Amino acid sequence: MKYWVKGSQVSYGEAIGILLLENFAPFIPGDTANATSYRYPVRFQRVPGLSVERIFAHDITMYDVVKQAAEELKKEGVRAITGDCGFMAVFQQRLADELGIPVFLSSLLQLPFMSLIVGSSKSLGVVTANSAALSDEVFGWAGVSGDLRKRLRVTGLEDNRHFVEAVFEEKGMLDSDVVEKTVVEHSLSLCEKHGDLGAILLECSMLPPYGAAVQEATGLPVFDYITMIDYVHDTVVKQRYTGSM
Repeated sequence: MKYWVKGSQVSYGEAIGILLLENFAPFIPGDTANATSYRYPVRFQRVPGLSVERIFAHDITMYDVVKQAAEELKKEGVRAITGDCGFMAVFQQRLADELGIPVFLSSLLQLPFMSLIVGSSKSLGVVTANSAALSDEVFGWAGVSGDLRKRLRVTGLEDNRHFVEAVFEEKGMLDSDVVEKTVVEHSLSLCEKHGDLGAILLECSMLPPYGAAVQEATGLPVFDYITMIDYVHDTVVKQRYTGSM
């Protein structure tokens, strides 16, 4: 088999590129920003200046810096580009229009799919890092509006002091047991308040490590950033099947 060089690439095999906030927190296994969370190689790219504060403020002026980082990933051969914060939805449509490869920046993009598989009579739970910042505008950027928006039940972790200190204030330490407990509690509270809940989305890129605990506690399908990234990866890197009949 013959292989040919691709442009100016000096490495190969990383199909998914991940844009990272400048957020200085511990990113544990299962987190979107931890390479061991994936069964395949990924490539990370920091977006200079894109802080937690700026992304929660929906700072659209950061677009050019985001696009430059995405172009670097594309130049290095990735086949699709995601991010590590659901609030990156602010850049979703424009970057998808301009970049030339698939772009799926926000975990919120899964909500229309979730709504279809659970049926129109069910509501959907969303556990987010910051419910105050998760406005109708953010949902709109992710393609979520109208009747679907009315079916969403949102809860935020901004009321948990440890999570705020670890993620928003970047104090340098994250206690995963504390975070898991609060994520499960928020998820159970949604179920208790809304008996028609059909599935839960863990919006924040730091929450996939707690998805199993949430599912065990609620019995519901649980979506997160990693479910989305795995799904897209398997569309841009297809496997050949072997077996018997």
